[in-house]
Amino acid sequence: MSLFAALAKPDICGAIGSENGLAHSDKYKDWFNEYVAHKYTGFLTAEDCCLFRCSLLHQGSSQHPKSGYSRVIFVEPSTTTYVFHCNIMNDALNIDVCIFCNDIIEGARAWLQKYEETELYKKNYGKSMSRYPNGLAPYIVGVPVIG
Repeated sequence: MSLFAALAKPDICGAIGSENGLAHSDKYKDWFNEYVAHKYTGFLTAEDCCLFRCSLLHQGSSQHPKSGYSRVIFVEPSTTTYVFHCNIMNDALNIDVCIFCNDIIEGARAWLQKYEETELYKKNYGKSMSRYPNGLAPYIVGVPVIG
């Protein structure tokens, strides 16, 4: 689940920071290039990350026919003391899922510091999924609601 959330975060940030408040692959790639790509130079481009996001979130696959790699692979966390990160194995890209998720989180924090006080952020963040501990009138009141 962390990987799904990490791959969706550039979309969310790109949408919140945009005029129309909508996600788009160009916004995704721009965000990745600005906040994360420098950690993956020579291994993971914004284009490949965006394609991986599409294949994983929409097809449940680590393989996208337009990617520069046949697939993206991860060593399952806590199964070894070795770290496998930023490796190309034959035609597959291997990255460490924990490092990748943390890199996205760090990028999101940097993005938030830059955009949190902007009018676009304030306008679009209000449309984001939120928890309402006492309900969300006029729909449901008196119980916590997420919406």
